[in-house]
Amino acid sequence: MSLLGNFSSSSKSRVYLSVTPGVGLEMIQLDLASSSVSNYALRELAYNEMQKDIVDYDNFKNAVADMYAELGIDPKTEVIINMPLVLLGQMQLGLLLPNDAVAGAIQSEIEQTYIFRRVEPVISWLDTPVSGSNAGKETRPVIYAAIQENVVEKLRTALAELGSVLVGIENSLSSTFRALEYMNLTQEQMQPNMTWNLLIVNSTGYSIASMSGKNLIEYYEEPLPIKSYEGDEIYDAIAESVKITLTSYPANYLYVVSDTDQVSSELLVSKLNTTCTVDFLENNSFKKQDSLIPTSLNVIPSYASKISLQAIGCALAEYSDFPLKFSFVSEKVQVADSCKIPIGEHELVVTQSGATKLAIAIGAPIILLLLLISFVMLPNAVSSQQNKSQEIQNKLADISKELDNYGDSPASAGFDLKNEVENGVKANRSKLLNYIAAGDSIPNNVWLTYFMTQGDGLVDIKGESTDVGSVYAFFKNMRDSLIGTKLKLQKLEMDTKSVEAAVAGAGSDYKFEITNMTNDQLTALNNPQPEGEENPEGGENPPAQAPPEGGLMGSEPVQP
Repeated sequence: MSLLGNFSSSSKSRVYLSVTPGVGLEMIQLDLASSSVSNYALRELAYNEMQKDIVDYDNFKNAVADMYAELGIDPKTEVIINMPLVLLGQMQLGLLLPNDAVAGAIQSEIEQTYIFRRVEPVISWLDTPVSGSNAGKETRPVIYAAIQENVVEKLRTALAELGSVLVGIENSLSSTFRALEYMNLTQEQMQPNMTWNLLIVNSTGYSIASMSGKNLIEYYEEPLPIKSYEGDEIYDAIAESVKITLTSYPANYLYVVSDTDQVSSELLVSKLNTTCTVDFLENNSFKKQDSLIPTSLNVIPSYASKISLQAIGCALAEYSDFPLKFSFVSEKVQVADSCKIPIGEHELVVTQSGATKLAIAIGAPIILLLLLISFVMLPNAVSSQQNKSQEIQNKLADISKELDNYGDSPASAGFDLKNEVENGVKANRSKLLNYIAAGDSIPNNVWLTYFMTQGDGLVDIKGESTDVGSVYAFFKNMRDSLIGTKLKLQKLEMDTKSVEAAVAGAGSDYKFEITNMTNDQLTALNNPQPEGEENPEGGENPPAQAPPEGGLMGSEPVQP
């Protein structure tokens, strides 16, 4: 190990991944200075919630590689990944029981669960704060979590093949708590000695974490066949079950989070009959805000709404002091007691103490030489650098004076760089949203023949379809995606060569036009009059005007 090796780990950038069921595989980086997401990417990834494992690790590796390329991240980086919670439990052990005996007792307990009957676990545990009825007892309450050992190894191997190093694995419960704390959503609940419950609903049931401030006191899971219910049945079933469960966890507050698109937290709260203060958060498609957390311009708007609590909490793993922290990855550097260096036919054996003495012998003369240089040569060098610094300061003063004169000149009046940049970003963002909406909304049997979009929000779309229903479906999807654009179905007509063919229903397509432009704007767009040609009212027409700006980056509409 070299001296630089001691500092290399602190200088490496880190990437945070989250395997989030219902969302996919998220890659995120936070800018803590501005409390915003600086980088984010998303890929589909299948997760088996019964086996608590990723379905295909090749897909996982390819998805990570794609996101590295999309965000311009060097694959030779350190990675911390959030995984769905596999197992969390509690035990009451003897107060004087040593740590190795605690690990053995936990191992025996979790081997009784269905997942760890087949695979070896990786265990992490921590002491639970003693309070209330447990105070003064000769017991040691601990809370433990476990994940499959083969999952850890498969994650490590997949990332290593990309050049990345797995340095940490987080679980979804800890990540959720960190995100709630970071965004000040549970500030009142996390006060010392404040009792409150966190209710998390997912696609397989719900869980309740009973809390005292930031300390987890008890944890409970209730499986429910969420996907088998229809309509409001799901809310009645959850509310009835939660009502019974909460009687065992009296608290001042209840905070409800839904991680599944099958259940709305807001509607579930309206079904719960409880006397404590209730609040909620939608960690699913029901969220009303564009994003749970501010994002930079690097983040695609359609991605921002997908950012999950788990991804945010994972990105805070190294910065949050929330006490619910488990460790499933141990990266230890093994230092050999000695090493052998071949020299011809002989071997030189260097021990740690010998290497230390050698380093001192070599380093001492170098340090003395550096001290000599600093006392003899440094004063002259400092004087020379001070003179150069003064020259630079004088040049800066002259340049600043010229800039002030330029700012006062008439040529600079009327130009605002900030406004110009903001206008350009706004225009391109509007075009990008229109393209994304069209791509997400178009049915299989609808094809576009013309697509024009402008930075000011004007849209004109022409296309064809084999049936009227698909046209109306496309129109409705576009209107719902581009709220406030006032889209209308300008034209819908049958495209057939003869009346007989139309009656027979053969060879008939439907042409349509969807737009939010006025008739005058469409006329000017589609029928510009040539320059110099006389108009009906007499006189020559003015020079032909270019059609409105279209396309994402150019002035021509998109046509096949």
